[in-house]
Amino acid sequence: MATYQELPGLRVSIDRVEYVPDTHAHPARPHRFAYYITIHNDSLRIVTIVGRKWLVTNAQGHRLVIEGDGVVGQFPRLTPGDRFQYNSYHLVDANSTAEGAYLGKDEDGQDILARIPPFQMTLPS
Repeated sequence: MATYQELPGLRVSIDRVEYVPDTHAHPARPHRFAYYITIHNDSLRIVTIVGRKWLVTNAQGHRLVIEGDGVVGQFPRLTPGDRFQYNSYHLVDANSTAEGAYLGKDEDGQDILARIPPFQMTLPS
């Protein structure tokens, strides 16, 4: 089993989170929240992102773990100074929190991770 360690300089920023309203007459549950993320490689290592792990917790404390290969179907290779931007969405209850990590390998095959900082998904008032 791999032991992932944080790589100083490999970081994640949450650029924007927005509620995406349902276009049907009766809003669907769960709700769709789009998020826009940038993975920054400010380290001195070449990094390839090979997977992700999300933990989504709703207001009642129920947790959902989401794991998968790559990021939006890609395996970004980030040289020092590179960044990878993308957007995706979660279908969740309103008032949920998402956080997690991107899993990767550096140029020497070391298992590394970059934490995804927590962000809130709330309905507009």
